[in-house]
Amino acid sequence: MAAPEISQSRLFEWLTGDEDSRMCRDIPDEACHEQPRNFLLHLAASLGNKLADELSSARLVLPWLLGVIGAPLWMVGLLVPIRESGALLPQLFVAGFIRLRPERKWVWVLGGILQALAAALLALLALFGSGGVGGGLVLAVLVALSLARGLSSIATKDVMGKTIAKQRRGTLMGWSGSVAGGVTLAAGGVLMLFGDRPGELALAVLLAIAALGWAVNALCASRIAETPGAVEGGENAWESIKLGMRLLRDDRAFLHFNVSRALLLASALALPYVALLGQQQSGAELGGLGLLIVVSGVAGMLASPLWGKRADASSRRVMRDGGLGTAAGCLLGAVFAWLPGAWSETVWPYALVYALLVMIHAGVRLGRKTYLVDMAGADSRALYLALSNTLIGVLMLIVGGVIGLLAQWLGSAGVLAALALMGLGAAASAQRLPEVE
Repeated sequence: MAAPEISQSRLFEWLTGDEDSRMCRDIPDEACHEQPRNFLLHLAASLGNKLADELSSARLVLPWLLGVIGAPLWMVGLLVPIRESGALLPQLFVAGFIRLRPERKWVWVLGGILQALAAALLALLALFGSGGVGGGLVLAVLVALSLARGLSSIATKDVMGKTIAKQRRGTLMGWSGSVAGGVTLAAGGVLMLFGDRPGELALAVLLAIAALGWAVNALCASRIAETPGAVEGGENAWESIKLGMRLLRDDRAFLHFNVSRALLLASALALPYVALLGQQQSGAELGGLGLLIVVSGVAGMLASPLWGKRADASSRRVMRDGGLGTAAGCLLGAVFAWLPGAWSETVWPYALVYALLVMIHAGVRLGRKTYLVDMAGADSRALYLALSNTLIGVLMLIVGGVIGLLAQWLGSAGVLAALALMGLGAAASAQRLPEVE
């Protein structure tokens, strides 16, 4: 067993750039000894999770799926709200449940297994689902997948904090993001090569690969060596909620921030409708979906360097610019849909808009995260984060439902025009926020 341990340590040192794999901060000695092996298991688990997330994306793959099976248009508006709010809303309650378990990795494993089963059901719906019934089943499965995602998300962070030392966690997430991004781009490129072949089977294959990714995630999590932790000190969820409501009432700057953040939901809600417009031009063909996956991956990789330093200088201005960019991208998508002529009847214009909105959405996420962290003091930061996430989870469901009803009435292009107005409102609200840097 000595040889594998030596090779794991060398690979760990190469990946992290450290010369001594046994130097640890803020984790127990037993965890330090197991850190090289745990690091590689975390990396493999994260790769499976990120790949599965991309291949079952509620912003891209699932709108395409609903379009292919002929589901009603209003259901598209619920995809992103269900996916995001299902992971956000239960966090206050799940955190207390996880705190009672000395080994939290088994909660992570449970979440991974549930997500794998949900993705497998979505793959079957890609093959056999049809119309409103098929769309309703997709939404129901997405609810289960989203709740399982929230379960895994909290447990993953807890286990990482117990098994991976400080100053190595960012490196771990960076490597997993890079590798998963490359694999996702390769998947999109392969789909583009298939051109105009029908895509029901391809969607099923993508979702089956997502299920496999979450199965790998659960398997790797189960093999992590975790030292049992304390089970005391968990906060009562209802007390946290009541304290948060008082904070929301008394802190006007925090309330103003959440109004801006709610309006900035337009950047996320617009993406499925742009994807749906692209699907309507491609039908059930593979090439259009592959193109959108590729441009989404490239745009995501370019976005972080673009926004990072600007957010450190003024996260308020990044939020404002995110609102303006959302308005411009949504209007551009609506104009393409309304334009006559053959050029607007291909997937390429919508791929351009999709890439633009992905970059804008990355700025919105980075700006609002930076603003909230900088606004909140160290003693209240966890409460600010939990309350804001819970509040936005509720609002996302409400706004998503309203947008879905508008889509049924106005169509995808009309909804994009409405979301452009919402983006302008977000920019105006963010402009009046106080600077916190």
